[in-house]
Amino acid sequence: MRVRGQTSLVPPQALILIGIGSVQFGAALAAKLFDRAGPAGVVLMRLAFAALVLLALTRPTLRGRSRRELLTAAGFGLVLGAMNWSFYEAIQLLPLGPAVTIEFAGPLAVAILGSRRLLDLLWVALAGGGVVLLAFGHPSGSAHSLNPRGILLALLAGTFWASYILLSQRVGSKFAGLQGLAIALSVAAVALLPAGLIQGGRALLDPAVLGGGLLVALLSSLIPYSLELIALRRIRAATFGLLMSLEPAVAALAGMLLLGQQLRLRTVTALVMVVVASAGTSLQGDRSAAEPLPEEPRPLG
Repeated sequence: MRVRGQTSLVPPQALILIGIGSVQFGAALAAKLFDRAGPAGVVLMRLAFAALVLLALTRPTLRGRSRRELLTAAGFGLVLGAMNWSFYEAIQLLPLGPAVTIEFAGPLAVAILGSRRLLDLLWVALAGGGVVLLAFGHPSGSAHSLNPRGILLALLAGTFWASYILLSQRVGSKFAGLQGLAIALSVAAVALLPAGLIQGGRALLDPAVLGGGLLVALLSSLIPYSLELIALRRIRAATFGLLMSLEPAVAALAGMLLLGQQLRLRTVTALVMVVVASAGTSLQGDRSAAEPLPEEPRPLG
């Protein structure tokens, strides 16, 4: 999927930042729909709308595919659906900024475990300290403590995010363009259908709710993915990773502006620790101008 025209005149760093903002403001919009359709209902709409768009654009074919290839794409779809569902369940219980910060432990773990640099131990300690400070910085039951179930769901979403990163490399090597992703999204939408219908119920027939779900799919999936694909042709992977490190901060801003979620000093401190750890990991990876770019820039769903 390619966006043509004046985007080529925009610096790639700006395209990525716009994409990050689109994702997180899309998540904030999704949270506003939870009272009507529930997290599973909103995820179902997001997955279904994104799948329909990509199926129309890529027209993937299953004919001639091996069983192993199809199982890989199906497994990718199940991980994609579980990741989005667990994250939306988390942000129903947690402020958006803390939820994204905790979830970020997943991709950080993948980046750090794939490295053999001693300095990465510092980033592990810094990121881990930030997550612990955020999750357990206040006594349980206090006015500012985070919901324990929400913390576990955010960590689960991070685990699925890590699995997504690893599986996306396999799917990207077996399917041309976005065909594998279109198949995976379709599988994810079908898998989420029962839970989505149970939580969403008749609200999924409401034109206003469906319009909101379509907007979430555009903001959180299709728009940022398109912008990032354009940007990734013009920058190195380390630069991309450095900019993506800002995601928890943008999530906190979106939560504050759209959901009225206030930021406290402890939350800001933890958020900065995770952002610095992510940025440090990216900068340490900037060893070569020829460094390969990621096939899948972010979880699309």
